[in-house]
Amino acid sequence: MKITLIGATGMIGQRILAEALSRKHQVTVVARDPSKVAKQPNVEVKAGDVMKPETVIPALAGADVLVSSCSPPKDDPRQAIDSVRTLTEAVTAAGNAANRSIRLIMVGGAGSLEIAPGVQILDTPNFPEAWKPIASAHRDALAALRKTSIDWTYFSPAALIQPGTRTGKFRLGTEQLVADAKGESRISAEDYAVALVDEIEKPQFIRKRFTAAY
Repeated sequence: MKITLIGATGMIGQRILAEALSRKHQVTVVARDPSKVAKQPNVEVKAGDVMKPETVIPALAGADVLVSSCSPPKDDPRQAIDSVRTLTEAVTAAGNAANRSIRLIMVGGAGSLEIAPGVQILDTPNFPEAWKPIASAHRDALAALRKTSIDWTYFSPAALIQPGTRTGKFRLGTEQLVADAKGESRISAEDYAVALVDEIEKPQFIRKRFTAAY
């Protein structure tokens, strides 16, 4: 398949790129500074900005899916919401030009997952104040996606995601936090990438949110 990826130099984006390439997919990377993306087989790098849809549209030529794994600036977390508008515009324009649908998959946040019916992690008393702006922005980005008419998927990670080992073994969920018997919710960035590329290859959550954890 042909995948267009934004955010390929980030912690999660690097692993999505590696996983996609390990499965022989062709990847077009969109980066504001293409020089920061290492040259490698089956990867085409194009200059573009997530906030400027006109720069993303050319990178969607022939693409089956656009994956956005870019994080908003720390001083402007609300850019996560704005990116829903710009990326929706990009996949819509590129899809109309190609006379077919181009799917959008967004790497999201875990704060809007429920730990009890109607109770999201973000709204619990112990949720760190410092994380609230970005978590709220991700929650609002999901709400914005749900109002679009494109084929979207929002992928929330476990409560804890960090570099680790690729096992290929994890559990999937939808609106509720996935946790183990000890109440811990975690996943390696490598296995998160596995789950995301699995979803590209065999879609289960079109116009839905999903999550993954051990």
